[in-house]
Amino acid sequence: MSGVALKSIYKNYGDVEVIHGVDLEIDPGELCVFVGPSGCGKSTLLRMIAGLEQVTQGSVHIGQRDVTHVDAADRGIAMVFQTYALYPHMTVAQNLGFGLKMNKVPKPEIDTKVKEAAEILKLTDYMARKPKALSGGQRQRVAIGRAIVRGPEVFLFDEPLSNLDAELRVEMRVEIARLHKEMEVTMVYVTHDQVEAMTLADKIVVLKDGVVEQVGTPMDLYNNPSNKFVAGFIGSPGMNFLEGIVTDNGLQVNALGHKILQPNINLPKVGTLVTVGLRPQDLAIQPADSDILTELSEKLGGVTYDYLETPTGERIVVETKGEGQTSPQTPVEVNFDEQSIYLFDKQTENRIL
Repeated sequence: MSGVALKSIYKNYGDVEVIHGVDLEIDPGELCVFVGPSGCGKSTLLRMIAGLEQVTQGSVHIGQRDVTHVDAADRGIAMVFQTYALYPHMTVAQNLGFGLKMNKVPKPEIDTKVKEAAEILKLTDYMARKPKALSGGQRQRVAIGRAIVRGPEVFLFDEPLSNLDAELRVEMRVEIARLHKEMEVTMVYVTHDQVEAMTLADKIVVLKDGVVEQVGTPMDLYNNPSNKFVAGFIGSPGMNFLEGIVTDNGLQVNALGHKILQPNINLPKVGTLVTVGLRPQDLAIQPADSDILTELSEKLGGVTYDYLETPTGERIVVETKGEGQTSPQTPVEVNFDEQSIYLFDKQTENRIL
């Protein structure tokens, strides 16, 4: 079992720098998820670990080896892509063993490894089928199986579930989590879906514009985001952000009806502009004589999402257990524990509280 280390990694395409000095340690046996919006550099970083993209500056280490200039085939990694890329004319068994066959592995060894992978992935009953006779989830399991038979030091996943429907995505998340636990291998996983990141990861790396914004466990990032970007990206629904200003009396937030908040912290100097963060789960609403109106109420059975319009034009999402009690255009007041707020500097977007 090997870990992965990225040391001062830069990537340029011509004069354009897309990865800006990434330093990262992924421990042996860890499931590390790269997450961020489209174009943030997460797949590029993964492909540099795989050897499919050349590193402009810095070094990549797998275990004790510096593999920066080692060919992809010799790095001891296996990669699962967004597309299944199965051979349509081959059976599941042939797809699983094809890479080993091309590497001239003896047939008895191929058969043993294919059988073991099929048992791990519950594909035994489908070995004689061709890809067209499989569901999307089964095809993705075959793609993962091709990686397993190689016995790699590190598994790399590049948005492997993005082509599946919602139900299959949940099913495959469970499968990948189970595989990681049973096989005790190092996995690096790329996704733009923060729900996947939160449910799968031992460690999350949040990327923005080729820069690592924060690294930590899922709950570390949820409870202690270092800046506004991380706070808004981690958590579903996303955190609400409202403009505020520090006054002599406390923290004034006009979206809440000029409400003055008095959190138990040392506020910045009077006149400082801030961004107030409120998680939807920490809020409650009730009908009141107010300028805040319920715009839309999504009743999803066990939970309700109320979308509120404030007098400043800023919107607030409130999560309520159960059906909720409001209807559109109902005036409401928003209640919360003032110690649950997050505070960010308006200019730097770094967290103050």
